[in-house]
Amino acid sequence: MKNGKNPDPNTIHPITGYDKEIYIKPAISNPNIIVGDFSYIADSEFESHVTHFYPWSRDRLIIGKFCQIASGVEFVMNDANHQMSAVSTFPFYTLEGWDMEAPAASDMPYKGDTVIGNDVWIGQNAVILPGVQIGDGAIIGANSVVGSDVAPYSIVIGNPARLLRNRFDDELIRILLQFKWWDRSIDEINSLIPLLTCSDLERVKAELKKRLD
Repeated sequence: MKNGKNPDPNTIHPITGYDKEIYIKPAISNPNIIVGDFSYIADSEFESHVTHFYPWSRDRLIIGKFCQIASGVEFVMNDANHQMSAVSTFPFYTLEGWDMEAPAASDMPYKGDTVIGNDVWIGQNAVILPGVQIGDGAIIGANSVVGSDVAPYSIVIGNPARLLRNRFDDELIRILLQFKWWDRSIDEINSLIPLLTCSDLERVKAELKKRLD
């Protein structure tokens, strides 16, 4: 317990007196945006960062726990897409006066839900395109445009985003994905903080292996 307070995933402002960082889960109203406990954004609101997302949209944005989302990040959803199987991509059906019904769903590009894992760090002004799946523990570099899936505990950068490197060796990644610290109780996570923030990765690996045995 810090400053006499317990972590509360249902508070909007986790830093007293500062409104430019919020926990996302208690601040959203769209039922198709699903966010885990303690994920935050460096802004005073979240839903404007999810674009082309309408009441009739078929997809969902799913974000895990303990994600860190910087300012300027944009999640582009499937209804940003235009019909690409015909001669023109112009969306006549959306604009008044044009004699066109909406195309069949099968004629529109659709990549499914956008899914962000747990403990993912998304850097400033990154763009996440429709249907992308980002694994647990990944890092997305600032200004990156992510159009394909990102493996757990990898770092991607650039436009289009490409793999820079994996954060850890295969064994530690496997242990972390098995341990799932983000699913532990608040008390246990508090007790794990010295380990979760330790730079001695061999020590971390050994300690987590013990806890899994």
